[in-house]
Amino acid sequence: MKLPKQRTPKELAFQRKLKRCFDIFLSIFAMLILFIPLLFLCICIKISAPKESVFYWSKRIGKFNRPFNMPKFRSMYSTAPEVATSLLQDPHSHLTPLGSFLRRSSLDELPQLWSILKGDMSFVGPRPSLESEVELNELRKKYGVFDLTPGLTGWAQINGRDELSLTEKVQREAQYLKVQSFAFDLKIIWDTFWYVLHRKDISH
Repeated sequence: MKLPKQRTPKELAFQRKLKRCFDIFLSIFAMLILFIPLLFLCICIKISAPKESVFYWSKRIGKFNRPFNMPKFRSMYSTAPEVATSLLQDPHSHLTPLGSFLRRSSLDELPQLWSILKGDMSFVGPRPSLESEVELNELRKKYGVFDLTPGLTGWAQINGRDELSLTEKVQREAQYLKVQSFAFDLKIIWDTFWYVLHRKDISH
């Protein structure tokens, strides 16, 4: 997918306002449409792992390097270490009965619609990192990626996702920083659906 042209500061400011309006509208619409399926999913998660909570609140690094609490459907047991999945020696041993399905289908990310409505996240942006991901956070500081609101999906997610090295991931995030636009976001969202349906570049 070809990158759009680089935006001027004035153009970027307008695109950010348009993006925020879109985030509010689409998050409310999605929560209303998905209310029954989300409720059903909550029941299934609780039945499959009755001793665990349905939601997991993860402390993440957001815009301007500020921490926030991000909700996810629980896909791992509460005994799992709070580190990036790629750093776990055997991530599958920590998964709940529905965990693998939730992660591969990306359904565990749906509670983040609440974070988008609040403004902690956007539909498109770099995936919010953990405090323990020191190397990733340092690279994001270096490339100015923390100027972006973290997203549900992003440019890196449709260009390699789990197959990318940290440097490659941040370089793609830095590319997005310079060319972000409403039309480009719509294209990324559309391509994300295709990637999720085909489970492309998802290793866990």
